[in-house]
Amino acid sequence: MAPSATMEVGQDGVAIITLANPPVNALHPNVLSSLFNHAREAHNRSDVKAIVVTGQGGRFSAGFDIQQFLTQSGGGGIDSKINAAFCELLESGPKPTVAAVEGIALGGGCETAMACNARLCTPGTKLGLPELSLGILPGFGGTQRLPRLVGLQKACEMMLTSQPIKEGAAKKLGFVDDVVPKEKLLPAARQLALAIAAGKAPRSQTLYRTDKLESLGEALAIIDFAKAQAAKKGAHLTHPQLCLDAIRWGVEFGGLKGIDKEQEAFAKAASLDTHKALVHIFFAQRSTKKVSGVTDAGLKPRKVRKVAVIGGGLMGSGIATAGLLAGQEVIIKEVNDKFLEAGVGRVKSNLMSQVKRGKMNQQQVDKLLSKLKGTLSYDDFKTVDMVVEAVIESIDLKQKIFADLERVCGPDCILSTNTSTIDIELIGSKTKSQDRVIGAHFFSPAHIMPLLEIVRTNKTSKQVILDTIEYGAQIKKTPVVVGNCTGFAVNRVFFPYTQAACMLVDLGLDPYMIDMVILKGFGMPMGPFRLSDLVGADIGLHVGKNFIESFSDRVYPAQIISLLNDHKRLGEKTGRGFYKFDNKRKASADKDLAPIVEESRKKAGLFKGQAPKLSPEEIIQFIFFPVVNEGCRVIDEGIVDKPSDLDVATVMSMGFPAYRGGLIKWADLLGAKVVADKLNSWAKQYEPAGLAGFFKPCQYLQQAADNNTSLEAGRKSASKM
Repeated sequence: MAPSATMEVGQDGVAIITLANPPVNALHPNVLSSLFNHAREAHNRSDVKAIVVTGQGGRFSAGFDIQQFLTQSGGGGIDSKINAAFCELLESGPKPTVAAVEGIALGGGCETAMACNARLCTPGTKLGLPELSLGILPGFGGTQRLPRLVGLQKACEMMLTSQPIKEGAAKKLGFVDDVVPKEKLLPAARQLALAIAAGKAPRSQTLYRTDKLESLGEALAIIDFAKAQAAKKGAHLTHPQLCLDAIRWGVEFGGLKGIDKEQEAFAKAASLDTHKALVHIFFAQRSTKKVSGVTDAGLKPRKVRKVAVIGGGLMGSGIATAGLLAGQEVIIKEVNDKFLEAGVGRVKSNLMSQVKRGKMNQQQVDKLLSKLKGTLSYDDFKTVDMVVEAVIESIDLKQKIFADLERVCGPDCILSTNTSTIDIELIGSKTKSQDRVIGAHFFSPAHIMPLLEIVRTNKTSKQVILDTIEYGAQIKKTPVVVGNCTGFAVNRVFFPYTQAACMLVDLGLDPYMIDMVILKGFGMPMGPFRLSDLVGADIGLHVGKNFIESFSDRVYPAQIISLLNDHKRLGEKTGRGFYKFDNKRKASADKDLAPIVEESRKKAGLFKGQAPKLSPEEIIQFIFFPVVNEGCRVIDEGIVDKPSDLDVATVMSMGFPAYRGGLIKWADLLGAKVVADKLNSWAKQYEPAGLAGFFKPCQYLQQAADNNTSLEAGRKSASKM
């Protein structure tokens, strides 16, 4: 069915215009054109008294068709003609309009409803303007009409957070005129439309209302405060400021002038890299569940209803919590009563934190806990659909566990491991069931972090991969399927991150300054040294050795990590690492780090008495370009199904800024040649120190630079996964 809108005129003289573009009635240009044509026809027909706009299939509209942002430049083709049509045909035409809203009215769908003269909705409806999450701003008059419906402060909050409101709040705020049962929505909308047409109910033209707007002085103060808060939360983002500029213009000069300003601001936002990056991530996140050769193989995923987690430590208890929150039955197995009690206690604590945040009540927690069973044996494992092993990183222990699992579990049970460092094939090598052995790599805390890195081996069956993708979706994770190698995808790609930062320290730069550049200058959640303290220098040393062994041609064996271990400065867990920590784990610079830094510089032999003069941009490049290089190797080796999967993985695990599009998209926005040329210059500069390999561009990156092609284009040959 082609995107469109339909119109039926009843005997009562009400024209029902229905938005029709399943499944969510996205406002494709054809839908908008059809909507406006029908509205124009209705206004011109003598047998039509009023107009009701609604959506097909129980949904009003989820907003503008985002696919248009990929196929058309300049913000998907949104221009002033569309806004003029909203004003002339929905808001101020000869006949009144009522929006009959069911389910969702988001983005352009919400703006369509706001342009109508009245609004009714059903219970459970969500209404909002989430455009800023895509790097743009409302473009169909939302910056002007929303403040005039709900007040300036609430409107700014809704737009800046991209958070919708539910029907109860919508009625209280005056966004909708009433909430009516689903079966009464259209009859009530028809009745209201006729009442407006007869002059028995007021006809509201929202763009011209001022009753909900604060006084000018108060309104400007609200906007100034919102601009300051937006700048604080998104120092690198321009589009929230553009949105607030449009709102302010309308407050000062009226709604019509505000519409013009909105159009100007929208065009500016749509031209920014931020918009391109966020649209890329939007689609990339939705494509991770599509894996060539697996999800297109004609198989059906099996639902995971019962999960056993081996190990009740921080990771195991988090994995168990995620399962319970998804409604699964969960078994936690431990080796003794003390560990089991502690593991179950952690799960309870995780759930109680939901109560403290107001997301659950005690009764709901009790219901979830009734599905949790702690055990010291394998007696109940015969009926589980999936096992997630989450014990310490010991090959012998894991191999014994998997041999036991093969014996006690059903023949279709998925046998997964949460290891972050050990070869998955090695873990399952003592079994005859290697076709159902798979990595399920969570990130800590497992019940909160959104990524699930699914690690397939050459022997893992397509069905097991598909089922594990389904499991990830059930527990509300974004699954990314990757190949089996040292560090898998995320940890492997980011091994140069801390190593490059440590090299800068050995060259003479201050570690705290480096962290500040990466935090404030680039937008990571924390710098590499603060991250090291969070993870633990002991873990860093252990993991670092794996990378040194696997990729000896391109590593920087940072001395400072070893020295921190020698001085028992492991980070948060010992109260000191690169930083020192108070009893609330608040980090601060530590002057006692200086001798360790000096010793590291002596051992490295790179410091020549004066630190190189690098700008913040050059520091960012020095740290992240080697990461991009390793990402390109991962793409070239087929470790990820497609480059965009790596973008999603880096955003959801390491906190790479989504507004930069993920690691590879960011590099593409800069240009492969920029990255490769810089790496080549460093390779030449540091070749005398034996460090050329750390920087030398891989073949995939160099070819993209030479041919002026996109890194996101991916490999031409099939994935090696």
